[in-house]
Amino acid sequence: MAQLASKSHYDVVIVGGAVVGSATAYFLATNPDFNGSVLVVERDWSYARSATALSSASIRHQFSNPLNIRISQFGTEFIRNFHELVAVDGDAPELGFKENGYLYLGDASSAPMFERNYTTQRDNGADVALLDPEQLKHRFPWLNTDTLVNGVYGQSGEGWFDSYGLLQGMRRKARALGIEYIENEVVDIVREGGKITGAVLKSGETIGCGLMVNAAGTRGPAMARLAGLDIPVEPRKRCLFVFDCRTPLEGTVPLTIDTTGIFFRPEGKYYLTGCYPDPDPLADVDDFDVIHAEFDDVIWPALAERVPAFEAIKVVNSWAGHYDFCVLDHNAIVGPHPEVENFLFANGFSGHGLQQSPAVGRGLSELIVYGEYRSLDLGPLGYARVVENRPFLEEGVI
Repeated sequence: MAQLASKSHYDVVIVGGAVVGSATAYFLATNPDFNGSVLVVERDWSYARSATALSSASIRHQFSNPLNIRISQFGTEFIRNFHELVAVDGDAPELGFKENGYLYLGDASSAPMFERNYTTQRDNGADVALLDPEQLKHRFPWLNTDTLVNGVYGQSGEGWFDSYGLLQGMRRKARALGIEYIENEVVDIVREGGKITGAVLKSGETIGCGLMVNAAGTRGPAMARLAGLDIPVEPRKRCLFVFDCRTPLEGTVPLTIDTTGIFFRPEGKYYLTGCYPDPDPLADVDDFDVIHAEFDDVIWPALAERVPAFEAIKVVNSWAGHYDFCVLDHNAIVGPHPEVENFLFANGFSGHGLQQSPAVGRGLSELIVYGEYRSLDLGPLGYARVVENRPFLEEGVI
């Protein structure tokens, strides 16, 4: 049974209550200069099929664009201080942040890019080290360094954590501070000229709003179309596999991205892995079937080549989720539409939504309260680049 809203009009309606929507709600709730009303509409309170719950739950500073670096640096700061920031009556989820870092491995074709990006990362305060094959072998003795020219290792600030805990902590704090959440679904949007005036819910209600935030994940493009707008975002399937290894790796094991693009990281006593599919077709948002051939035909051979111990492994769990994939440039679209300025996008994160949610939620809340970004200018991620067909350049895409 869909829940009904307690009021007929809200200053802000947020469509989607997963990590990006809840981050926006949290930062509005904790801003002393905001005293408006907020409704968060989430279609499934279990979040079982949300990208938040199904992600690889990690954060990195190893990007090529300084803005993406700074966005994730704030994410790390937020995660490190999470308990104090979101505690309700002294209680908050434990995120279990494993600060093991990312390790990008470079071969002859990718090594120059990693050297270039390393310089940008260091210039922007990222704690990264550029390692040659001998140094890689010394620090990570389980690694086969054949074909490697270099590697970039995040020595602090990068790692993985409890994604569901991040969501629930922000959501719980926002609700404790007066933000209203309902389990319902936006099925239509009321637009009058250049302004959004309301949302029609599955329960039959029409809720008036002063401003709307589209944080609907893979359903974000459909929400935009309901408003008569368009974004170059598509759902793309991503499969993740958890495997056991007969001989566990010793020492530090970062989230390691092989030269093939395949990644792995520890997951408790097991390991988590996935790849960038090729081809990578448009997916159905309701298709959660795992493509097991990805592991057998693509991932396992590459893992065994790079880490000899991974010749003897066994899959113990797997699942499929989706990226809300920005086909323009693999980066999020954030902020207002130029013709409908009270409709704010938070879409197309292309797998970065979890780590970018604190900075994007803070930025959107500043736009709503002050009409401008104050902490970090997210303008380069705005919709103007879509209109101008001007990609936001980022080489560090997985």
